[in-house]
Amino acid sequence: MGWLQRLLGGGRVELDPARQQELLRDVRQSYGAHARLRFPEQADAITRLLSDDDGLVVAAGIVCEAADQAHADLLAQAQEVFRRTGRRLLVHRRNYRPLWKEAGPALRWPLGALPSGLHPYAQVTAAVAVVGGRADRLDRVTDPQPFVTRLFEVLDLTTAGWEFGRVRVDTDSATLVERLMGTGARVLATMDDPPRLPPAVREMMRRNHRIAVYDPAGPRVVGELNLGARLRETLLA
Repeated sequence: MGWLQRLLGGGRVELDPARQQELLRDVRQSYGAHARLRFPEQADAITRLLSDDDGLVVAAGIVCEAADQAHADLLAQAQEVFRRTGRRLLVHRRNYRPLWKEAGPALRWPLGALPSGLHPYAQVTAAVAVVGGRADRLDRVTDPQPFVTRLFEVLDLTTAGWEFGRVRVDTDSATLVERLMGTGARVLATMDDPPRLPPAVREMMRRNHRIAVYDPAGPRVVGELNLGARLRETLLA
């Protein structure tokens, strides 16, 4: 509860719930798959929009909402698989990788079609960047513990999607993963008693292979990512 003690005793933080709802509504309606801007341009615009403490609250909420909706979607998919085949799939939020290893071809990547209209490469990428840029203020406006838990769920879902769910590794997707790693590290560094890294992250850290990164607009390889090395560099520094 250190975050609550700081919130109550570290100087007053002026928050406006009505403005937060307005910001969230704008972020939902103006950006996403339907917008004409490229995802990096959308993410930059959203980051500027969420530049104060109310924006920080909204950004943290977007990440948590994306994780919650993805989990609900996977539960529904598991139920549908059981209804059709009698096969039971276990959905564990702390580690999605066993689920994807077992049933990846039968699953739909949940972050790609969130019911709220949030897009992983637009609103979620921007929200992660907002929190990462102001990680030292996160515990002044909300509890960082559930946020960092949900953030690592989004990281798990994204990288499992790459490996088992036929999710294309393009620069938009790689940017999301880089920001998830960086923000995770920065938030953990601010916590008095940071949680242990989740099993999926620890498993990926033990790897050392390179992943081709593609141009979002075509088949050209524009770079590569050693995910295990980047996780070790970022989260164990």
